[in-house]
Amino acid sequence: MLLPTNDKQFGFWTMRRSGVPNITIANQLGISRQAVSRALLLMDEKVETALREMANANQIAIEKINTERGILLGRSIPFQSQAIIFVSEKHGVQVWYEHDGDCGSCQRYTECTELLWDYATELGVRIQKTADPTKMAEELFTNVKAMI
Repeated sequence: MLLPTNDKQFGFWTMRRSGVPNITIANQLGISRQAVSRALLLMDEKVETALREMANANQIAIEKINTERGILLGRSIPFQSQAIIFVSEKHGVQVWYEHDGDCGSCQRYTECTELLWDYATELGVRIQKTADPTKMAEELFTNVKAMI
């Protein structure tokens, strides 16, 4: 299931994830608090479905899910490593496996660095600037795990 990241409900969800109360969302958009609550309930279901489907597709045994934050923690069965699935407003649903990468020789170095910075920003998590995306990921996901 693809998450409709350009949908109004997804916008409500990202606002709530950023700490904006439902009443503030309603007031900013000129709608009722009940309409926001209903939209968020529907979006939480969509987020959970997307996280579970991604876990299933990647053979990840689920340990914890936080739909309000859009985070699933689990363990990859084929890779025998911890995995995190997360919803990013900019990057959609992503899977990250804990590993010791050789980032300096990887063709996706810039892409990974951008993804990590964007996701940290979306969650309001501060991470140290470093040239090693693996270290950035370790720091970010340590903070993310503490949120659940």
